[in-house]
Amino acid sequence: MTGQAKDFVITRTFDAPRELVWKAYSEAERLAHWWGPKGCKLKIVSLDFRPGGIFHYGMEWSGGSIMWGRFVYREMVPPERLVFVTSFSDENAGVTRAPFNENWPLEVLNVVTFEDAGGKTKITVRSTPINPAKEEREAFEGFFDSMNQGYSGTFDQLEAYLAKNKS
Repeated sequence: MTGQAKDFVITRTFDAPRELVWKAYSEAERLAHWWGPKGCKLKIVSLDFRPGGIFHYGMEWSGGSIMWGRFVYREMVPPERLVFVTSFSDENAGVTRAPFNENWPLEVLNVVTFEDAGGKTKITVRSTPINPAKEEREAFEGFFDSMNQGYSGTFDQLEAYLAKNKS
């Protein structure tokens, strides 16, 4: 049986103008400096930033293991809104199951909004599995604390990047 999962939502305000934060999300050379969990090095295979385009990357951990992922972009309204589907992948960008949980949803829809906050930028990320089975929905909802920690660490890296790169 399938059902609608609860959305995971996280919000953070950055001390940087919205256009700069948008660039950090949309340009490979900027994404390389902050995307992903703390402790991994991002390997960007490709970034085709357009509706239908794919961002394919690997997160390399100490010891050499790589966890692959991809975004498939659906909608872009610069610098206000970005919609994409995330999946774990193989090195060729084929969709795979998450290495940490066999019940993790194959596809997760992400809507990121960028709001001007008086020279700062408020980002809201809303994520929800696409057509999850019951086990996938339960796995997704059971990881909210971990996802909050992961995004918080990633946003810390974005904050540090923005503080050093003002343009």
